[in-house]
Amino acid sequence: MFAQGACDISTESQSAFAVELRGITKRFPGVVANSDVNVGVRGGTVHALVGENGAGKSTLMKILYGMQRPDEGTILINGEPVELHSPADAIDAGIGMVHQHFMLADNLTVLENVVLGNEPRAGLGLDFSAARSKIRDISARYGLGVDPDRLVDELGVGERQRVEILKVLYRGARILILDEPTAVLVPQEVDELFGNLRELKAEGLTLLFISHKLDEVLSVADDITVMRRGTTVRSVAPGEVTARQLAELMVGSALPVPELRDSTVTDTPVLEVAGLTVQAPDGRTVLAEMSFTIHAGEVLGVAGVEGNGQAELVEALMGIRTPASGRISLLGKDITKLSTRRRRSAGVGYIPEDRHRQGVLLESTLWENRILGHQTSRPSVRGPLLDRAGARADTERIVEEYDVRTPGIDVVAGALSGGNQQKLIVGREMSGRPVLLIASHPTRGVDVGAQAAIWEQIRKARAEHLAVLLISADLDELIGMSDSLSVILRGRLVAEYDPGAVTPEQLGSAMTGAAGEVS
Repeated sequence: MFAQGACDISTESQSAFAVELRGITKRFPGVVANSDVNVGVRGGTVHALVGENGAGKSTLMKILYGMQRPDEGTILINGEPVELHSPADAIDAGIGMVHQHFMLADNLTVLENVVLGNEPRAGLGLDFSAARSKIRDISARYGLGVDPDRLVDELGVGERQRVEILKVLYRGARILILDEPTAVLVPQEVDELFGNLRELKAEGLTLLFISHKLDEVLSVADDITVMRRGTTVRSVAPGEVTARQLAELMVGSALPVPELRDSTVTDTPVLEVAGLTVQAPDGRTVLAEMSFTIHAGEVLGVAGVEGNGQAELVEALMGIRTPASGRISLLGKDITKLSTRRRRSAGVGYIPEDRHRQGVLLESTLWENRILGHQTSRPSVRGPLLDRAGARADTERIVEEYDVRTPGIDVVAGALSGGNQQKLIVGREMSGRPVLLIASHPTRGVDVGAQAAIWEQIRKARAEHLAVLLISADLDELIGMSDSLSVILRGRLVAEYDPGAVTPEQLGSAMTGAAGEVS
């Protein structure tokens, strides 16, 4: 579709574009978010925009949706130049946006959410009957399966996303922007979403979506544009590239792989867990007689289908959940009854599974987030008082060392991309020089560049005799980044493997119980 390089839009095919972005540049204080961006989206196609976290994708889509104004450049819709001063202008131009974080009121019905701000009138009153009929027609036409009278609070994540899509279709959108549409979906919901996208495309709608899940991009997109450090570097058809080649375009170099090098495992036990049993509030046993040891310089990987006790194990180790029985020791000291704060003070670092719920305060600045979990130790405090200067200086160091891409440390965490939020968390947790790091899905939801940076930091800390418990759903990551591997199934450790000899298929069989339980 495009030539290599600067993504120039050929004159002969301009008439086929539903959306053209020409020379888009957007500057913020201290950073250029977009620089001379050129994208052409053919009408009636699915067009994917891929790139590392912080590559400028979201800024570009906000410009197209009228949420931000470009400093330079031109936007054309169906060949006509437009100026989009607000989302209302974008909607009038036939553009709708489905945000990654849904904007729905849980206490309202689907119908009320859809018409909110665009209420149907009948004389002096509201015509909900007409709106209900229109919603049902749209839902049936595009295979969305949405009931207008259900409370949003009763809907699952996939259903809520379909409501968001229905909202923009209700307002007459023919061009849909989807920001990381599969980030919160399970595989079955992803399949359903892609079915919906194909229905929309078949009806002549144009779909532009942001994603970092390259296998999904290759399966559903007609065209792909790659962004790197704020600009477009190439546009390709899915048949021209593999996922690995696409990832290398994103990072601008050969793709890093998860791997450990020389062994750094010592004879010094750091974490010793003996007979750990945890029960749910209803009395069910969710962890049963679990025992293992992690030595200094060792990464113990734990593989398992989600929901088999990984979250409960992490919570028990962090002091968030009280075990029914068993013993947890750190460097020979019994910490089973210590509080979470005292465990962290004793040298336990923690990268949580859900960074938004447990890792960062989105409305607080980066330097304030640096203090979280470390509010009783330097550089966050000096004596009994908060040391703002110390916290700020160390945040600057983390930003530099961990390549957190931000205009400054006074930016709120919610303004950063997911990958940069994760790098901030990793930098914070490594800053206290912990003896044990509990890393729960440390690279989930981040791009390949951030993945590589996080792997490298774990390798460096391991070489300095950090002990690591690594929990991940990425089997390649587990195999490559572990010194030893265990499989968790129904709350028990059922198998142990040598990462140098095991295959993902063997791990998968053990995770589902197909290989038979092995003590």
